[in-house]
Amino acid sequence: MADRGCLLEAAPLPPEVRESLAELELELSEGDITQKGYEKKRAKLLARYIPLLQGVDPCLQAENRLSGPSLTTAALKPQKSRPTNSRDERFRSDVHTEAVQAALAKYKERKMPMPSKRRSVLVHSSVDTYTPPDTSSASEDEGSLRRPGRLTSTPFQSHPGVEPWLDRVIQGSSTSSSASSTSSHPGGRPNAAPTAAAALAGLAAHAHIDVHSAPPDVTTGIVHHSHYERPQVASVRGVPRGYSGSVLETADGVPVSSRVSSKIQQLLNTLKRPKRPPLKEFFVDDFEELLEVQQPDPNQPKPEGSQMVVLKGEPLAVGTPWPPSLLAALQRWGTTQPKAPCLTALDTTGKPVYTLTYGKLWSRSLKLAYTLLNKLTSKSEPLLTPGDRVALVFPNSDPVMFMDAFYGCLLAELFLKVDAGSQQVGFLLGSCGVALALTTDACQKGLPKAQTGEVATFKGWPPLAWLVIDGKHLAKPPKDWHPLAQDIRAGTAYIEYKTSKEGSTVGITVSHASLLAQCRALTQACGYSEAETLTNVLDFKRDAGLWHGVLTSVMNRMHVVSIPYALMKVNPLSWIQKVCSYKAQAALVKSRDMHWSLLAQRGQRDISLSSLRMLIVADGANPWSISSCDAFLNVFQSRGLRPEAICPCACSPEGLTVAIRRPPDLGGPPPRKAVLSMNGLSYGVIRVDTEEKLSVLTVQDVGQVMPGASVCVVKIEGTPYLCKTDEVGEICVNSSATGTAYYGLLGITKNVFETVPVTAGGTPVSERPFTRTGLLGFIGPDNLIFVVGKLDGLMVVGMRRHNADDVVATALAVEPMKFVYRGRIAVFSVTVLHDDRIVLVAEQRPDASEEDSFQWMSRVLQAIDSIHQVGVYCLALVPANTLPKAPLGGIHVSETKQRFLEGTLHPCNVLMCPHTCVTNLPKPRQKQPEVGPASMVVGNLVAGKRIAQASGRELAHLEDSDQARKVAAPLLQFLFLADVLQWRAHTTPDHALFLLLNAKGTVTSTATCVQLHKRAERVAAALIEKGRLDAGDHVALVYPPGVDLIAAFYGCLYCGCVPVTVRPPHPQNLGTTLPTVKMIVEVSKSACVLTTQAITRLLKSKEAAAAVDIRTWPTILDTGMCPQSCPRVNVKVNISASLNGEKTMSHSATSALCRSIKLQCELYPSRQIAICLDPYCGLGFALWCLCSVYSGHQSVLVPPLELESNVSLWLSAVSQYKARVTFCSYSVMEMCTKGLGSQTGALRMKGVNLSCVRTCMVVAEERPRIALTQSFSKLFKDLGLPARAVSTTFGCRVNVAICLQGTAGPDPTTVYVDMRALRHDRVRLVERGSPHSLPLMESGKILPGVKVIIAHTETKGPLGDSHLGEIWVSSPHNATGYYTVYGEEALHADHFSARLSFGDTQTVWARTGYLGFLRRTELTDASGERHDALYVVGSLDETLELRGMRYHPIDIETSVIRAHRSIAECAVFTWTNLLVVVVELDGLEQDALDLVALVTNVVLEEHYLVVGVVVIVDPGVIPINSRGEKQRMHLRDGFLADQLDPIYVAYNM
Repeated sequence: MADRGCLLEAAPLPPEVRESLAELELELSEGDITQKGYEKKRAKLLARYIPLLQGVDPCLQAENRLSGPSLTTAALKPQKSRPTNSRDERFRSDVHTEAVQAALAKYKERKMPMPSKRRSVLVHSSVDTYTPPDTSSASEDEGSLRRPGRLTSTPFQSHPGVEPWLDRVIQGSSTSSSASSTSSHPGGRPNAAPTAAAALAGLAAHAHIDVHSAPPDVTTGIVHHSHYERPQVASVRGVPRGYSGSVLETADGVPVSSRVSSKIQQLLNTLKRPKRPPLKEFFVDDFEELLEVQQPDPNQPKPEGSQMVVLKGEPLAVGTPWPPSLLAALQRWGTTQPKAPCLTALDTTGKPVYTLTYGKLWSRSLKLAYTLLNKLTSKSEPLLTPGDRVALVFPNSDPVMFMDAFYGCLLAELFLKVDAGSQQVGFLLGSCGVALALTTDACQKGLPKAQTGEVATFKGWPPLAWLVIDGKHLAKPPKDWHPLAQDIRAGTAYIEYKTSKEGSTVGITVSHASLLAQCRALTQACGYSEAETLTNVLDFKRDAGLWHGVLTSVMNRMHVVSIPYALMKVNPLSWIQKVCSYKAQAALVKSRDMHWSLLAQRGQRDISLSSLRMLIVADGANPWSISSCDAFLNVFQSRGLRPEAICPCACSPEGLTVAIRRPPDLGGPPPRKAVLSMNGLSYGVIRVDTEEKLSVLTVQDVGQVMPGASVCVVKIEGTPYLCKTDEVGEICVNSSATGTAYYGLLGITKNVFETVPVTAGGTPVSERPFTRTGLLGFIGPDNLIFVVGKLDGLMVVGMRRHNADDVVATALAVEPMKFVYRGRIAVFSVTVLHDDRIVLVAEQRPDASEEDSFQWMSRVLQAIDSIHQVGVYCLALVPANTLPKAPLGGIHVSETKQRFLEGTLHPCNVLMCPHTCVTNLPKPRQKQPEVGPASMVVGNLVAGKRIAQASGRELAHLEDSDQARKVAAPLLQFLFLADVLQWRAHTTPDHALFLLLNAKGTVTSTATCVQLHKRAERVAAALIEKGRLDAGDHVALVYPPGVDLIAAFYGCLYCGCVPVTVRPPHPQNLGTTLPTVKMIVEVSKSACVLTTQAITRLLKSKEAAAAVDIRTWPTILDTGMCPQSCPRVNVKVNISASLNGEKTMSHSATSALCRSIKLQCELYPSRQIAICLDPYCGLGFALWCLCSVYSGHQSVLVPPLELESNVSLWLSAVSQYKARVTFCSYSVMEMCTKGLGSQTGALRMKGVNLSCVRTCMVVAEERPRIALTQSFSKLFKDLGLPARAVSTTFGCRVNVAICLQGTAGPDPTTVYVDMRALRHDRVRLVERGSPHSLPLMESGKILPGVKVIIAHTETKGPLGDSHLGEIWVSSPHNATGYYTVYGEEALHADHFSARLSFGDTQTVWARTGYLGFLRRTELTDASGERHDALYVVGSLDETLELRGMRYHPIDIETSVIRAHRSIAECAVFTWTNLLVVVVELDGLEQDALDLVALVTNVVLEEHYLVVGVVVIVDPGVIPINSRGEKQRMHLRDGFLADQLDPIYVAYNM
């Protein structure tokens, strides 16, 4: 805003012009005029004095973004009469503002990465959001908006001082345009860090030099030097293990230059500067991750004063003739002075609408009391009896009706709930047993109605009868009727509600005796006398507005002028005008009203405040009311306002009026101020600030103790010891004029409402309990009370106390304030990881640009950090007018907090800073020097643990019986599957092997043994004749799932070629799927592509040419064109049977696999099995193409794609063909669970019955998804699915089938392990439901002929039972190796022919790359031995190494998905030691930003990890393979290459 002052120095301006300009500033800051209106008016004012100016200030054209004091001091010095700074006067303190500016000056250099946001989310932002001119690649039409007339026209080089755009963090928000990384801009300051690293990484990428030192972990400040034993492994299995800290590569080593990655670099730069002192000592046990215990700072200030004494107020005057009760006073005035005015109500134009006299008030109250007690019946019983509760629901604009109702209820002895109608109040109404609500006619008409015409029941409210109390609805009492109001001193007069910090509502009961004592004390303290006039701006239904304006006024026959909130909004001066016109002696306001009138007072020359003897400031306890009081006096002293008339007071719902400043003529001492050190206050100690001028709090006194009361200050926590004189504590009051209890809550009343203060020696200071007021403060000189905050606004962060109001004030002192609304800021704390974290929420102006708001946010963070020495955990901006409002303006803080925690706040900008705030994380784990493999084995032996080794049944034993031998003998004589098919075609030619179903469930094609044989021969003939292929050539089979694929597979075997199954490209998505097909064809060195006619056309189409070079396809053969009859082909055989997903399987391995599956699942020619899997790789391929031919059973084939148009297809097929065994993938199971959840009844009607199923196996290469399998089992139990049927399988690249549940053997077992122990590579079994427990299900039974051992990942030594390690497998059907172009022998040996380093060093094992453990159970398996269960924990490649621990992505993802109902899916990965969480949003884009804080919270709470980047994307963006497994590495590459089109990217500081 410095620009606004830039012209004022040019010409000396007359004072009235300066005043007008200052007014404009204030109007703009309050949001009363728009920026455009402001500029117009300002230009008009200055036009006469600056001839240069042609309508617009050049300063505004090139809007200067520098921060600085808001107006040039030179122009402002002469004018002392009123403050002209554009800051919010209520919260203004010059010292504080200077402090904030000084603090920000220190931070000028610090840059933060700005979040990216998709255009469609920018509904709240203006066109000013622009992308920087980008010299690399973004073209004009890529959605980058530019602001006209700014830097775009000048070449970048001409601004040597301009830093690179990224460093200035004013990036445009369109994530679609790509910008190059920081160092690519000419003229930009080169980034020293990346260049050297980039050179190194470039070298590494080209020369295959392994850069193996892991990057320094910026999140912990510890550099790990980890050495890997098998360096090359990682590069093929997904991720290179080591990265250089700042060069960016995708998974295959290609350097990336993208906006995303440069922002991450920037984020790393902000994290590298350690801002906090190093963490304190930890209690570290290798097993438990203990959070840091906050140690008290030895240098913190400690209270040094003597113990305070209880402060007693003056006694209540005795000789005065007080009425015996408030109702007696009302009766007296109503009968002796019936014409005296009691209350004048104004409309929104300021005209008096109605004046209620004391006579009217008395007669109406009698009428109402009579009606309530005698005329209302429910089932011929009176609805109400004296002592019942009634709700008063009145609008803020009708004080007259409220007053009638209040006194009517007092007369009828109905005590009541004073109410503003929010939802939480409903619970209180219910607990008070309220059955009747009183209201006005207008209010009743405005309430929502049910169909019957009755008032609808509000959410959370009990059913109420509504009574309108306008005259015509009330009955006149008979002459002889008198209310029962005799001696009712002990009874409850009314209940007022209070919302606590957590949002719960309690009712505070006030007895008749307290009511009377409060009125007497206020009369004495304020010197009220008969017939005085009081103007009241406050809510007349509660707090000071009720005590002064409805109760004490009646006791003294005063005249109250009630000014509605609606009128104040239209005319903020109205209350001053009314004081002037009614010559009021007293006025009741809040500092907000004083501030508003300051804004509006210009030009009102004829107002005088000389009649005021007391201007009562009801929120004088707010530390920042002092600035409003000073500024108001500054301006209005010249209009007759006496300095001593300003009387701040302190109130609380429990203690009623706690203290009030009295004018000297009523015996008050002179007012005092204190300038206190913020640092001292944060430790609860009062230190008058001397040396540190920056962080101070200036407070004013709130006067003396009320007459007849005693006050003391007690410690906030623990035993209520009296505080020392220089210590801040909670103010407690002992008086007959306080509230009496929380209604119906005896326990909380005893523990929270009341307290018995004790001295240091433990002796109570009084017989009667004191009432806690919830105000924090101390007693200063002259026995004056000072309040420095409220208990509700107290936030304890790391043993230091901060006050929400103070933080608000610091935020408001950050200039320029053009981006947010002043009074609309909420500060509260949320508990994350056992400590309070500060959250600041503000309303953003609609015309503020993203970039401006972001800069303001980062400045606020820096200011709060500097002044309060505390980090803000989350700063959120919400659209204008969306924060929940309290009844009379203001923000409903507990409701805001509730929305924040539930994810319903819907911010438009979020900045999270967990890295700086969360200092109590457990210490990063230090890797212990490895224990050697021999010591481990010895250790296990000593501990009595067996070595973790298990095997399936022996193949030889299984085939020993006569029956088995008969069946198996023919199969065992054939080594090759092609021979088996020929044998079946010869012996059982018409036995159907395959049935293929379409989406309608009809059979589209079948294949008997002889049909399949004939089709295979035709394919073989075509390959030899047309393809001119030799034995051993590779053939790519690009087919949709179907019998053609199977025929082509056997055709290849017949002619000795090696088939390679390839998933066909997707016609709608050729751009991404076709290059994959091309790559597989090239890598496998296929000499020919076999496919269908439709796919042939697709491969040669124009669209295909756009994605790949279609001229380089090998020969493409359409098998539909094969000759119908063909000569007998001599079957040649090649030792490598098939290339299956880049690994090779020999003929012997293929036969062994089929044999194992046949034995495990008991497959015979008479069996039918249903398969709903993709046939391209792994076990899916084996079941489609191999097993039926080997075992002779009939396979019902259901392509998973068909389920998209008919979800019930698979289950209907299982039921129709009575399949005992069925296989599916997780994605199929998920589709059925989601799609058929509500249709089980309809399926039963259609006759779907799943009771035939004995085993339903999910084919997977991951940890079993227990939640999904259990919900599937529960859901389809209604259709007869046996509870024990569902199980999982486990296979991987080196062996496609290690475990299968099969038909024999015990059910799969489930164990619960401690998730924290898993991070340390340990298994600790716990009970179900214990904290941090994770259920793991056994992955099926180990197949016949398969041996499994658990080996240590580093030392390759064998591990003991229930120890976590890598699963190694040995079996006849292991794959023989990877088929790759590189031919990396070392890698091949490592994966496929590994040997243990100790123990059995002879056996050759294949390494699966999966972590798991074996556990011997109590169950017995088929052979009578105790059963060994194999539990798969997760893939080793996918694990995240963070803070020295090993995390499994699925665990973090499960936590994140639970965080909010809009999160459809989630995937996590790491990038340069930052944890990146990608979340799919299933909801409105506007709600996307709600997820950022929730995701950060849940990962911190459950995993002790700080999330670095949160990326919110559309549903379906996270790539998933055919088995339903997330492809996190593809996602990572897409994110870094800026290809995800995210809705929002938040970089957590």
